[in-house]
Amino acid sequence: MSLNRSESQQFKVNSAILMLDPASSPRIGVVCLRRIGDVLLTAPLLRSLRKAYPRARIEALVFAGTDAALAGNPDIDAIIALPARGGWRQILQLWRRYDLAVCTQSSDRPHLISLWAARRRISVVPRLGEPGYRWKRWLSWRWSELPNGDAHTVVQYLRLAQLLDIPTLMQGSPPRTPDDSALARALGADWQQRRYAVLHLAPKFRYKAWTEAHWLGLIAWLRARGLEVMLSGGPEAGELQAVQHLQEQFDGTGLHNLAGQLQLGDLTRLIENAAVYVGPDTSITHLAAMTGTPTIALFGPSKPVIWGPWPQQGIRGAASPWIEKAALQQHGNVWLLQGEGVCVPCGFEGCERHIKSRSLCLEELQIQRVTATITAALVS
Repeated sequence: MSLNRSESQQFKVNSAILMLDPASSPRIGVVCLRRIGDVLLTAPLLRSLRKAYPRARIEALVFAGTDAALAGNPDIDAIIALPARGGWRQILQLWRRYDLAVCTQSSDRPHLISLWAARRRISVVPRLGEPGYRWKRWLSWRWSELPNGDAHTVVQYLRLAQLLDIPTLMQGSPPRTPDDSALARALGADWQQRRYAVLHLAPKFRYKAWTEAHWLGLIAWLRARGLEVMLSGGPEAGELQAVQHLQEQFDGTGLHNLAGQLQLGDLTRLIENAAVYVGPDTSITHLAAMTGTPTIALFGPSKPVIWGPWPQQGIRGAASPWIEKAALQQHGNVWLLQGEGVCVPCGFEGCERHIKSRSLCLEELQIQRVTATITAALVS
């Protein structure tokens, strides 16, 4: 993992600027105003900061609703949840709160908040020639240019740690809840003694979804091999309906609908104890990869180079663990299956280019490929 030429030049220009003293107690704010999966993937950066600055006060600034991704994370001291729109009174209270702001995005709002909240900033900035590339470089103490689709999101974040001359750590902490009471209520006190698989059926957007018929076939296959099946899902009405409808179609026992009943920290514990996890390109699949459990990720239009699940142990010496196209790839505890077709991955929002679109590449991803991969994962 190395800086590009423009980054290296800028890095040398600023090399004489006083660095943060690891023996001091700096206040560091890490800004990630994106979706919950993006926030999850900041975990290795947060651990790198904590290791380098053990006495620092580290706070994460995220959108309300994504803060669950950092619940119980030992590498941060506080989470500041900002509304997706407005919230300027709360933002005004951040004036010079930090010695350093770490801006993980190239968009305007995170840069402006970082400028307001900290005397010094390290930032991800747009590529040369893109809107805002001049002023965002000028306002940053040090910066890393947004990759051109050739680097994993975790690597992009860790380049910010490099700008501080601190070691980059490949692992991060998944979210956690204080106890297992929610799991015990939902599954019984013996839930940890049972052998089961966790399936996440419904991504936020339809174009990332596998078909209900294939999920039903996979559930029957898992049950025939003695595994109970736990269905995860968020509290949104669409996810609840999708999981409920599939449960109603299944003719058998050993299937448990947990959609809407668990926090992300509960899912960490549930997946950690599972024999295997299967899911599409979604935040819960990123979470599963972080736990170390064998994780089968089903990818269609999405580009794995950027968004493939980050293996628990991470990977060094590369911009991404994943290549752009391969029927099956494996790194660590993650197996990544891509859908069918020469167009995979197109990088678009499905065949019709919108979030409710079908993706034929995923519809044609046959169950036999998934079961063969699960078999390999279970014996690895």
